[in-house]
Amino acid sequence: MQADTLLTGGAVITMDPARRVVENGAVAVSEGVITAIGTAAELGEQMQAAEVIDTTGHIVFPGLIDVHAHAGHGLIKTMGMHGGNRWEDICGEVYTQISPPEFWHAEARLAALERLRFGVTTGVSLLGGGDTIMRSDHPDYAAAHCQGVLEVGTRTVVAIGPTRAPHPIIYAEWQDGGPRPYQVSFEQQFDTSKAVAEDWHDTHAGRINIAMLYPVLRDEHEREMAAQDYSDACDQSRAVRAYARDKGLVFTQDGHWRGSIRRAQALGLLGPDALLSHCIDLHDDEIALTAETDTKIAHNPSANASITGRCPATEMMEIGVCVALGSDATAPDRSGDMFRHMQQAMHYHRRHFRDADVLPIGRVLQMCTVDGAKALGMDERIGSLEVGKAADIVTLDLARPHLQPGNMPVHRLVCFANGNDVSNVMVGGEMVLRDARATRLDEAEVLRDAAGEAALMIERMGGAQDLALPSDFWGQREGQL
Repeated sequence: MQADTLLTGGAVITMDPARRVVENGAVAVSEGVITAIGTAAELGEQMQAAEVIDTTGHIVFPGLIDVHAHAGHGLIKTMGMHGGNRWEDICGEVYTQISPPEFWHAEARLAALERLRFGVTTGVSLLGGGDTIMRSDHPDYAAAHCQGVLEVGTRTVVAIGPTRAPHPIIYAEWQDGGPRPYQVSFEQQFDTSKAVAEDWHDTHAGRINIAMLYPVLRDEHEREMAAQDYSDACDQSRAVRAYARDKGLVFTQDGHWRGSIRRAQALGLLGPDALLSHCIDLHDDEIALTAETDTKIAHNPSANASITGRCPATEMMEIGVCVALGSDATAPDRSGDMFRHMQQAMHYHRRHFRDADVLPIGRVLQMCTVDGAKALGMDERIGSLEVGKAADIVTLDLARPHLQPGNMPVHRLVCFANGNDVSNVMVGGEMVLRDARATRLDEAEVLRDAAGEAALMIERMGGAQDLALPSDFWGQREGQL
């Protein structure tokens, strides 16, 4: 048998239905898909490959999947994070007023490169931040993001949609000399989102996919919004949801908490193609609703929302809900390293129950592989190493002090590894990270471009003061050091 690539000699964690782990295993790839999995001895005899990659001393596993993160945040990161709501205010200003397409392209390449280096082959990116700040006034911004990801070579699911009522809202097109403000209606935002879906969904060999988004409606919105505005928001959420269903797109919402899932059900928003993030402090009936409707959950254990409330992820999984793992990166104190978030998830729930056996190691790996793929409706293509699936494959180098001795590979992978241990990444059969270096583009140029766009952003907003250390940074007030 002939193959394009044979990865041989590593410990292969398949995440297939039998959860096979093949010590001294091998994976054969042809025309972008996996064609055989077995021991190195078996496939060595059966296969002739154009390229043989020796993965001895490595773990070979499916590309990791991050089901909730934000585009744009990579150039803002920790700015203003000590100033109450200042960090979110910066996001709002930047994303709607001072972010030309060049900003979104530079940030997309930086974020995709970060994911690539961490072994994340597929990730959701909301085109904006907060629960109602979307760059949905023109398709050029989403196009710039998608093009940036393509240059790196990973997969992205771009979530885009209108902002929450009332409308119109003020956006700005950045031009030489400053921003040109203009009013944007719900209809314009919705048309933009539709155009992005028409142009980009399931394109470039499945590397680019689009999801639709409408902000969560919570109790405070019904209580505090003008009656007509709230009624408009309900109608708009239904319209966006209907479009997602009609086009076969994932519908996602950012920031569910106590009571909002009841409201989403009443609005007809739940279902097997719905992905709800955070989901903290849910009522018992809301937990049951997610199971009854086969709604998917994006659990973000490292996010601020998981500090202010608890996502009952383990309870939902016990009744059959698909709960996948999200980084909520980069915002404002976390990266896209899914190893960090797997470890955080285990400790988060074990501390809650005071039980070290809660959320087993293999189950948390499932959350960012097969369950991540299922949450995105892509489980027929990615999420596990199985014959016929896309060859999204990661290798991780065990020749590190913190990963030795190299026995018990699944334990080493989940409990001890970090993203910087990743050595190779294949997406759709193409080696896009080789020996820990991106193959499609110059990493140094990506970093220079990102730094340049960040500097322009800071200059445009007069944000130099948001880079300073606060007086209580070291845990003491100024004058008490």
